[in-house]
Amino acid sequence: MTPADHQGVLVPTDQGPGRVRVFPARERRGTLLLGHGAGGQRDSPDLLALTALADHGWTVVLVDQPWRVAGRRVATAPPRLDAAWRQVVAALALLTDVPGAPEAPGSHREGRAPAAPGSPGAQHGIPLPRPWVLGGRSAGARVACRTSVAQDGTPVPGVAAVVCLSFPLHPPGRPDRSRADELVLPVRAGLPTLVVQGSADPFGGPDEVRRAVPDPLLTVVPVRGTHSPADLPALSTAVRMLLDGLPTADPEDPPP
Repeated sequence: MTPADHQGVLVPTDQGPGRVRVFPARERRGTLLLGHGAGGQRDSPDLLALTALADHGWTVVLVDQPWRVAGRRVATAPPRLDAAWRQVVAALALLTDVPGAPEAPGSHREGRAPAAPGSPGAQHGIPLPRPWVLGGRSAGARVACRTSVAQDGTPVPGVAAVVCLSFPLHPPGRPDRSRADELVLPVRAGLPTLVVQGSADPFGGPDEVRRAVPDPLLTVVPVRGTHSPADLPALSTAVRMLLDGLPTADPEDPPP
């Protein structure tokens, strides 16, 4: 199933309904959750390219913020984006494996808890394997960084890494308005963090990102392009390499 013919499921939030589109993998290595940018109604090519990671064992979930579902063209304020994302993620946690839950023998979901009635799981029938990786492009990358860490500075339980596509380090021409304080959050919490950045991104090039957060847990991969990466195979390879390096989740780990 492709993103174009995948209608998804609405998820209630305090901002109105969000939407999730789940692309399940046969091999259950983990789940990559991806948020979109701050403008427009069309799926970006870089996010669409990453849905192919389902062929490599990673279930991919595209999350549409409520403002986008409502048909608006401009994103809401960051606190509202974060609140809606957290509520969607909490609903998706109902899809995560729960060891030992009974299921009919021979079922493809044997040993997993059924999703709550009315939840995305009840409609999709697709449990989301762990570990979970939070990610997104542009504004969605900022949301992933901010919501990957709890108030005490520790990683949100069940989250193993963060993926940032075209992280907007600063507004174009305004390096004095750096958002490095958001990018550094998962790094300080000990989460491997990947930034795939266009070599000519006006929101901050790869070297700027490296200088802003000089930490070995942050990997910056330059690709051809601006704020919309042009080399999608290189982008996909960078994300796949990060995912391949993550450890297998402990079955006792709680979902996010």
